[in-house]
Amino acid sequence: MSVMTSGDYVVRAIRAEEWQAVKQLRLVALRDPVADIAFLESHEDAVGRPDSFYQDRAARSAEEPSGARQFIAETPDGEWAGTLTVLIEEAGTTDWAGQPVERRQGHVVGVFVRPEHRGNGLIKALFDAGVAWAREQGAERVRLLVHERNPRAQRAYRKAGFVPSGVLVPFDKDDTESELELVLEWPS
Repeated sequence: MSVMTSGDYVVRAIRAEEWQAVKQLRLVALRDPVADIAFLESHEDAVGRPDSFYQDRAARSAEEPSGARQFIAETPDGEWAGTLTVLIEEAGTTDWAGQPVERRQGHVVGVFVRPEHRGNGLIKALFDAGVAWAREQGAERVRLLVHERNPRAQRAYRKAGFVPSGVLVPFDKDDTESELELVLEWPS
């Protein structure tokens, strides 16, 4: 699946053989000034992972059927400008935080847009691709978690149509802080 945005980005799912680009963009994302509250993993942890970790991650995302799909936005010259991943959570299971999953849903993680590509609607194009894929997988809604001290991300997610659900989740790195659940739902 690919979608052209008005900025000439191609938004598409990654391919298994692109694992090195997946790794490179992840390392760039983990250098972002808010990476400590936006990602569960540190730059040091990511650098220390073997190449096989990124090879497996890319291969799993490219599989059909897949429980996760990573999307990237590519510029005309081939640069990866941004990314997000959608995980499918099954009704009747528990999520990574131990909370019950009540319906089949997509869970957006790993959102990152390079600073020079922010503010032009690119994040909405990434979300549109991820949400469309989740709907194709039978998801009834899509959700994400965003740190309470990350207003830039909160604004971007709201512009993409996500709204607060009222659910707060303790932040994995410090349970005195919280993450807000934002959701995007559609009529059944």
